[in-house]
Amino acid sequence: MYRSHDQLILFDADGTTIDAFTAIGTAFARNGMDIGDLVRFQKRRKLLKYLGGLREVPTNLKKQFGKHSRKRLLNSLTEVYREEAALYPGIAELLRELIASPGIRVGMVTRNITHEPETTLRLLFRRHDIDLDDLDFFACISLREDKTDQFRKARRHFDINPARAYACGDEYRDFQAAQASGLHPFIVSYGFEGHERLTRDFKIPVELVSSTPDELCMRIRHTFVLPPHGKIAT
Repeated sequence: MYRSHDQLILFDADGTTIDAFTAIGTAFARNGMDIGDLVRFQKRRKLLKYLGGLREVPTNLKKQFGKHSRKRLLNSLTEVYREEAALYPGIAELLRELIASPGIRVGMVTRNITHEPETTLRLLFRRHDIDLDDLDFFACISLREDKTDQFRKARRHFDINPARAYACGDEYRDFQAAQASGLHPFIVSYGFEGHERLTRDFKIPVELVSSTPDELCMRIRHTFVLPPHGKIAT
């Protein structure tokens, strides 16, 4: 039925592999704004993510008002991503191991909102000794787009059995896209949506949710039978 016996894993960028919250907070601060703390950020509706909570909205609205203000903020965010933003601890090592492992196809599907996001992410990952050209699949999509089509495209391109394909994300939309395309989801609660929101509000099984980057790395290593971090397979 399927020509390939390979496995596939597709990663989200912001909030799953990249510490986006810290990067966004830095960009906001440089423009005289405050994003608030992570817990409150995770609880906000998508449209309010970048306006802040009740404490931050008045000041942030003044600073974001006008085309030029928004442009300065986006410029700052792009600069922070390209020069300072970091991957979560352990993620770079995991990605390098997966890329180097025979029989594992590795890809990324992202809604990154910086200028020329592919260039931005290329520079960010290069600082962590990862070349995006080494990925088997890469796609930047708009904020409005669903990831389902890209997930299906990647799996079908390599003719991989859905039972051997996985997708990682930090939002309910990522979980939906994985299910809709037949992929097994890895969901994290340290990114844009918190554990309570994911499990209580969206009914994602607790067993599928990783609370820390380290937990995600352990789950993925176990799934792909990679040696534990820091150990060499014999």
